[in-house]
Amino acid sequence: MGILLFILFGLLVGFIARALVPGRQSMGVGMTAILGMVGSLIGGLIGNALAHRPLGEIHGAGMIGSVVCAIAILFAIGAAGRRRRLV
Repeated sequence: MGILLFILFGLLVGFIARALVPGRQSMGVGMTAILGMVGSLIGGLIGNALAHRPLGEIHGAGMIGSVVCAIAILFAIGAAGRRRRLV
């Protein structure tokens, strides 16, 4: 059950990140879920470390960190895609 909730939370974080970043992101639902899961993993770890909370505990700092990290990953993917098309 924990893995299913992680995938659903990653999908939610991915959708929020894609909604907040301007422009068109050409990725499907699966890639959105992966984006959210990676952002959730990295951002949640950083948010929990800054808030001095245990890793298994759900709280606002971890959730905000998840969305911020997913947005940063989305910008990095967009920048890498633009650079590749210009060359």
